[in-house]
Amino acid sequence: MTLKRIIPYFTVFCLVLTSTVLLWSPFLLHVSDLFGLHIEKPNFQYVYKQFDGPFYIIPAKTLYDQKEIRIINRESTLVQESRYYAAHLPLYPLFIRAVAPVVGYLRGMIGITFVFSVALACFFYFMLRRLKLTEHPMWLTAVFLFLPRFLIVRSVGAPETLFIFLLLVSLYAFEKNRYFLSGLAGALAVTTKSPGMLLFFAYGAVVAERFIQTRKWNPRTLWLFLIPLGFVAVCLLYAVRMGDFLAYFHSGDNIHLVFPFSVFNFQKPWVGTAWLEDVLFYLGGSILAVYNLRHTKHRSLFYFSLVFITATAFVQHRDIARYSLPLWPMAAMAFEKQISSRAFRITSLILIFGIYMYAWNMLVYNIMPINEWLPFL
Repeated sequence: MTLKRIIPYFTVFCLVLTSTVLLWSPFLLHVSDLFGLHIEKPNFQYVYKQFDGPFYIIPAKTLYDQKEIRIINRESTLVQESRYYAAHLPLYPLFIRAVAPVVGYLRGMIGITFVFSVALACFFYFMLRRLKLTEHPMWLTAVFLFLPRFLIVRSVGAPETLFIFLLLVSLYAFEKNRYFLSGLAGALAVTTKSPGMLLFFAYGAVVAERFIQTRKWNPRTLWLFLIPLGFVAVCLLYAVRMGDFLAYFHSGDNIHLVFPFSVFNFQKPWVGTAWLEDVLFYLGGSILAVYNLRHTKHRSLFYFSLVFITATAFVQHRDIARYSLPLWPMAAMAFEKQISSRAFRITSLILIFGIYMYAWNMLVYNIMPINEWLPFL
């Protein structure tokens, strides 16, 4: 690889690193007053405490052993039942466990997120170039990194960067007719977050469309059945470690699919507010992205976006912004002309301070009630 080819990826790395450290800076520097936002006892624990990061440390330490989970729950201030952790799928915890002997569980949690943030950003740039989706791949990559909710998620303990990285690898491999790699990456995505299963339905739609058009079927697409097998592997793990093959479905109220637009109900526990107009903008923007992708030759991008927004519209949870994050790279591709415009660039520069204020405000607010850290070390 020549230096000219390396420089863009080094630029992406520097962008991820600089933007992340800037977000962390008030907590690293113990800033108690941030442009009027009071931070009580400012320290890096605010980053460690972000929902749902520490919940992934529990399965990382125990590998879902029920007895060990109950011990940790007694030693900490967490009140979740041991079966609750089945909702936190194993791949992200396994990465944390792998690096914990060197850096510890808390630093490992943050470190794995950062590593896959870099991997995701670099792969997104690579994918934009290889599929010729835009003439401005570096600018789209930068915009991708600064979606407000994503800026937070990629800077704290969270599986989303790993999950979206695997989604994009699977989609890219599918577009290149590398079905084994697509199926394998999809299977790993399913072991990270359950919505990875939506890849299988999207690919099924593409295969069906091709068959209708050509009356031909490629038997190598059978590799795509690795995707549902990935979830079967998770269930088998739970059967061994938790004594319940269907532990994921018995883990509590974590499957929030109800009916279209069911999020608009302040009486539900995962909603709790009527101030939800922003959800309409997220859903509307995603629907527009799907519409813009309808004629793309990269059919998996269109069908995945269509399947994912359809599922998201059924979610009854306040944090639709986080649930819809896998649609964000598709939206960047769908709106690449608008995002590359001079007007959008100027607007983005004006908003960047507001994006950080939003993120700092969320980091101070969205913290878990952890007072005893010993079980997480």
